[in-house]
Amino acid sequence: MTLPPWHPENLAARLPHLRRRALLGAATRSFFTARGYSEVETPYAVMAPGEEVHLRTFATGFRTVRGQDVPLRLHTSPEFAMKKLLAGGVGPIFQLARVWRNEEGSATHAPEFTMLEWYRPGASLADLMDETEAYLRAVLPPEVGCRGIVTKLDRFDRITVAQAFAQWVGVDLLASVEDAARLAADANVRLRDGETWEDLFFRLLLERVEPRLGRERPTFLTHWPTPQAALARRDPADARVALRFEIYVCGLELANAFEELTDAAEQRARFVADRARRHAYGGDDWPLDEDFLAALNVMPSCAGIALGFDRLAMLAAGADSIEQVLWLPGMADPIYR
Repeated sequence: MTLPPWHPENLAARLPHLRRRALLGAATRSFFTARGYSEVETPYAVMAPGEEVHLRTFATGFRTVRGQDVPLRLHTSPEFAMKKLLAGGVGPIFQLARVWRNEEGSATHAPEFTMLEWYRPGASLADLMDETEAYLRAVLPPEVGCRGIVTKLDRFDRITVAQAFAQWVGVDLLASVEDAARLAADANVRLRDGETWEDLFFRLLLERVEPRLGRERPTFLTHWPTPQAALARRDPADARVALRFEIYVCGLELANAFEELTDAAEQRARFVADRARRHAYGGDDWPLDEDFLAALNVMPSCAGIALGFDRLAMLAAGADSIEQVLWLPGMADPIYR
């Protein structure tokens, strides 16, 4: 019989990892405060939880004093709210936020988890990579191990998505964007029934690219095809790619970052396209966040990052499962899978 997560034996086994998590939180706050960041808190229950095509949300609601029911969603990221604060002139900010993503659960995924997000006005994507390196070196030991992989933090690798696909898939990825048949032929794979270019891109990324990333050293995977960076600026040097990176440590995808798009008209067009795709996949619907689009018109240029804090805690503690670094696993418990 599986013991509940609060049981003394179960909790005692997790306690060293949980204490390491607590130290990590304190170190995180010290790092950003020393760099002039303000810690913020934004609402969790919102009208528009995000516009990601494939994320599923948790529905909730608010009953007003007049008895009116207002549908709300638990956010998948505090990004929209934090960017509104940037538009108001708050300066560099960070947040350790609880976020919710439905239909998720594995050794490295929990449907309710903690996201560390920070935004720095005036920063470029390269600046943000430098700061991410500094942060990880400040809060982690020089060498981390997780799920059988050991990674040293003495040096960080940087590789573009196009370079990674050329090296490990053997294709000119940018020459095939939105052409699934060409990408399949170039990669020497069979195109599955109904498989889109995006579907095949992620299949090849998961099967051939990601297993090579963040093993001996942390790896930044940068400059993503524009269709895969809905809130990032296009690269002025090559409009086929957007200024986005992901970072991998011990083979884990740890964070996703953008040099942020501040063109409200272009962002609206991307949202409309993403909403149509989400609906085609049977995803949920909610009003477009007009307040966010209005804020983009005055938001300063900046770069921002969303980092999975629970995964970071796994690295810091040498844990092999996300449940080991959650005080009460809740919906991450195997009974919910």
